[in-house]
Amino acid sequence: MKKSLSLKLAGLLAVSALMLGACTDSSKETQASKTNDSEKPKTVEINDAHGTVSVPVNPKNVVALDSRTFETLADWDIKLAAAPKDIMPADSVYAKDDSVKNIGNHREPNLEILAAANPELVIIGQRFGDRYEEIKKLVPKATVIDLNFDVSKESATPGKNLVDGLKNSTIALGKIFDKNDEAKKMVADFDKAIADTKSAYNGKDTIMSVIVTGGDIGFAAPKSGRVWGPMYEIFGWVPALEVADSTAGHKGDEVSVEAIAQKNPDWLFVLDRDAATSDAATSPPAKDVIANSPALQKTTAVSKNQIVYAPADTYTNESIQTYIELFGNLAKTLTK
Repeated sequence: MKKSLSLKLAGLLAVSALMLGACTDSSKETQASKTNDSEKPKTVEINDAHGTVSVPVNPKNVVALDSRTFETLADWDIKLAAAPKDIMPADSVYAKDDSVKNIGNHREPNLEILAAANPELVIIGQRFGDRYEEIKKLVPKATVIDLNFDVSKESATPGKNLVDGLKNSTIALGKIFDKNDEAKKMVADFDKAIADTKSAYNGKDTIMSVIVTGGDIGFAAPKSGRVWGPMYEIFGWVPALEVADSTAGHKGDEVSVEAIAQKNPDWLFVLDRDAATSDAATSPPAKDVIANSPALQKTTAVSKNQIVYAPADTYTNESIQTYIELFGNLAKTLTK
C-alpha cells in the first residue's frame, strides 16, 4: 500500500515538474517575444530628395502620390488611406478599392481629401514632386517623404539617376514597411535585368525610341525622352536620331514618320501612352499605328520585326517592377 502511494506521489511530482517546466518555457518564450518586439525600431531614417528623414515604421493612414511606388506598395499589401486614382492603372488594387479615397490627379488634386485622411505618412514624388512644400504645410503632423529623382533634360546623368532612384526608393520603402528582404530581392532582380539587357545589346545597332498617342508618333529623345531617354546612358545605345532642343514631354517631340524612315533604325522601342489612360478606348493602339504607317514598313526595325513595346501600363506605372519587366523584354528580344 505504502509502495503504491509512493509511486502515485512520485508520478504527481513528475507531472507537476513537467507542467512547471512548460509554464516556465512558455513564460520565457513570451518574454523573448516581448523583448524582440521592443527591440524593433519604431522609426527609421531614410534619405529622400531633401535630405535625411525620420519615418515611423509601419505607419498608419498612409497616403501615396508617387506613381513609381504604387505597384511596390500593392505587392506588399500596404493599405492606403488615399491616392490619386485618376493617374493609376485601371487594374491597380487601389484604384478598385472604394475604401481608398480618390485625390484625383496631379494637375487638380483634391488635397482636402488628403488632409481629411489624417495621414501619418505621405509619399510623394514624380508628378507630385513640386507639391512637397504645399503638402507639408497642409499636414504638419504627418511625415512627408519625397522620393522624386531627376531624369529631366537638365540632369547630367539621367540613366544613373533612374537606376539609383528606383533602387534607393525600394530600399527606403522596405525599411519603412518592414519589408527589407522583399526590397533586397526586388533590387537584385532589377540589377540582373539591367545586366542581361547590357549583355544582349551588340553595341552597334541603332535605336529609335518613340511615344505613340492619339494616333501620332512622337520622338522620345536620348537622355531626356519619357521612359526611354535615360536608357541610352544605361545601356550605351547608339541613337538613330538626335534632335536639337528635345524635351521630356509626355507626348514626345514632333517628328515625321518620313524622318524616322530616313534614319532607318535597326530597332524601334515604343511607348503606347494611351494604353495606360482613359484614352485607350478611343485611341488606336500603338501597334496598329506602326503597322499602318507605309513610310516605316521598309525600315530595318519594322521589316525584321525588331520592335519592343513597353508594358501597357508603363505611362502611369513607372515602378521598379515595370522596369524589370521592360528590361526583361529588351534582353529577350535583343538576344534573338
